[in-house]
Amino acid sequence: MTGALAGVGLAAGPAHAAEGTVVGAGAPGALEGQYIVVLDGATSLAASAEARVAAQAEELTDRYGGTADHVYTSVLRGFAADMTAAQARRLAADPQVRYVQQSQLVRAAGGTQPSPPSWGLDRVDGSVDDAYAYPATGAGVTAYVLDSGIRTSHRTFEGRASHGYDFVDEDGTAQDCNGHGTHVAGTIGGAEYGVAKDVDLVAVRVLGCDGSAPDRDAIEGLDWVAQNADGPSVGNMSLTSGGPNAEPQALRDATRGAIDAGIQFAIAAGNSGTDACGTSPGDVPEAITLGSTDRGDGRSGFSNYGRCLDLFAPGGNITSASHSSDTGSSTMSGTSMATPHAAGAAALYLEG
Repeated sequence: MTGALAGVGLAAGPAHAAEGTVVGAGAPGALEGQYIVVLDGATSLAASAEARVAAQAEELTDRYGGTADHVYTSVLRGFAADMTAAQARRLAADPQVRYVQQSQLVRAAGGTQPSPPSWGLDRVDGSVDDAYAYPATGAGVTAYVLDSGIRTSHRTFEGRASHGYDFVDEDGTAQDCNGHGTHVAGTIGGAEYGVAKDVDLVAVRVLGCDGSAPDRDAIEGLDWVAQNADGPSVGNMSLTSGGPNAEPQALRDATRGAIDAGIQFAIAAGNSGTDACGTSPGDVPEAITLGSTDRGDGRSGFSNYGRCLDLFAPGGNITSASHSSDTGSSTMSGTSMATPHAAGAAALYLEG
């Protein structure tokens, strides 16, 4: 009798369950034990959607193992999960699941250099005359900066920068301990170095102090923006995920979902000097993907290029706000620095 019962248990148990394919398993930058589960069904901005997806996530992790983390409802329908590779493969075969992707690292797309005078704003108005003439200021528009946070107290923001949410530390203070996000925000809307000098800036922290984080943090940020954006809005993601053979499908889908929700995103093309179609989420056709130019108006040697890129903007030796003090500045280069020029220009357009 005991043997018969044991046989029934083995036949029904997860050890013999069907297995599916996990997107991006073992790809460069893949994070061990971390997965993004995308479910079948439509996204929703309704408050009740979170409870429904959370219940479904609990049911699936109870069945296949692992632990459900943050749920997504607005840009994706799904959840983040910590589980083994075998559990992820079994979960991927469930008919409720559209796909399971192994989480990957996203990184800020820029670096720091010595501080020469800034020159990028002179190119935004199309006239190379050592002046920046702007027809609007971005008043009434909100720019969501998905990055390493913002030093909101910096004087260049004139009280227009605020904390949205910190998905690295899971709290409401998206303070910048890296510098990348403050620099980007300064180019979008700083009084000295900004394209849109009256835009409201919201810090959505998805990168850690080292300028990197799991892509599921970026997806959480996108989901939050889609839920909370109100009125004319633009988003900036000066970050990249993947590379050759990487498959960050969930981040691509989440980016599309945010754009479908009405927030246009400017995204860095990447700094590998290769085809931009190999880097996400800049390879999303619906996004505005930016390559970098130098002061001579040629392509920066580090900038990605190709058909997945929409525009070039100043990205070499760009001076903007620093996170080190309320008055400081720093100079950085990268497609990260090109991207906020476009986000700021979009804010000017949205004001109109």
